[in-house]
Amino acid sequence: MLDGTAHSRNGLARNRKQQPKEREMNWYISVLKKYAVFSGRAQRKEYWMFTLFSLIISIVLSLLDGILGFSSEGGYGLLNSLYMLAILLPSFGVAIRRLHDTNRSGWWLLIVLIPLIGAIVLLVFFVQDSQPGENRFGSNPKGVSAAPPAAPAAPVVS
Repeated sequence: MLDGTAHSRNGLARNRKQQPKEREMNWYISVLKKYAVFSGRAQRKEYWMFTLFSLIISIVLSLLDGILGFSSEGGYGLLNSLYMLAILLPSFGVAIRRLHDTNRSGWWLLIVLIPLIGAIVLLVFFVQDSQPGENRFGSNPKGVSAAPPAAPAAPVVS
């Protein structure tokens, strides 16, 4: 039976299935909207979703460069190079905000200049969870505050 209720329920179910994909793409879009924002904090998910989408787009553009003949012998092709240039500031911004989320200065990004060890240390910083509550860079983007200190247990009187 096709009544309005059944149709609207199917529509809701369809919208629920589409929402996670839309939300994950919104992480990428939100970083692009804050392309030159170096203050504040960025959640772990925001950083890694931006990194994932950037990697996927870069791979697709590299394939297109190869198909269209835009790639050079040893480097990036034209399309991929333009994309990398376009996301340079947003990449720095989200990386610095991610470091702020773990209560580290954005200057820690320069540790990547130390071969191998710098990249490993930076990776460890990026995978760490947010510092709960506020820190010197702002409030927690997850909305999680620091856990209140546990109250001492009352003595049991028998």
